[in-house]
Amino acid sequence: MSKALDQYVDLMIRCVANTIYKDPSNMSVLRGRAAYSEHERTLGRDWPLIAHTMIGVKRLRSLADQVIEVVENDIPGDFIETGVWRGGACALARGVFNAMEAAERKVYLADSFEGLPAPSPDIYPDDLGMQFHTYEPLAVSEDLVKDTFKAYGLLADNVVFVKGWFKDTLHLIDAEQFAIVRLDGDMYESTIQAIEALYPKLSVGGYLIVDDYGMIKACRKAIHDYREAHGIAEEIVNIDDVGVYWRKLA
Repeated sequence: MSKALDQYVDLMIRCVANTIYKDPSNMSVLRGRAAYSEHERTLGRDWPLIAHTMIGVKRLRSLADQVIEVVENDIPGDFIETGVWRGGACALARGVFNAMEAAERKVYLADSFEGLPAPSPDIYPDDLGMQFHTYEPLAVSEDLVKDTFKAYGLLADNVVFVKGWFKDTLHLIDAEQFAIVRLDGDMYESTIQAIEALYPKLSVGGYLIVDDYGMIKACRKAIHDYREAHGIAEEIVNIDDVGVYWRKLA
């Protein structure tokens, strides 16, 4: 990696995670403390008040490294994230693609842009009792996510918004291949629907990333159910005790 690219990636990560101005987390504001924790921001354990992502510096660095690797090794395909919040991770991927003169690769943002669905425990019993659909900070509109891309000068035709529930949208995406698939749906339902629709399109040598694998049991179970059903044996690599990934080898 060139020094200029490394400096650009580092600056993008600092910006999307807002380790520069150190905004407090939503939870600390609600508790009356308005505190910023460098440790929590590094590990993605807070919900930032202003920052464009909540996935943390370690997961952002891992993502950037994977984007660089698929370009350098000519792994074919685009990038998609399912569950984008304010769009910071996708903006990072778009910025790195552009910096590496790979603007032809598209970045897909799949989200309801209305928050998470209410659980359907009759179909997905592992989601019983989940309340993510009631968490207002998780509902970020498409316009606000577009504003994130505008802030970095990255909103263009190679940024594709896929609006709706995953069960209605992901199987209709016209991309032939993905080099990186990043799942951030939290629930069993959102995770299993995303991996079922997208993993068959993941290129050999590409990366499947799962956010919240180490924190949400239902998400983790969906991943293991899919891997077992399809005989996937690639090693799951831990990033920060929350996010994980594996590289598709076959």
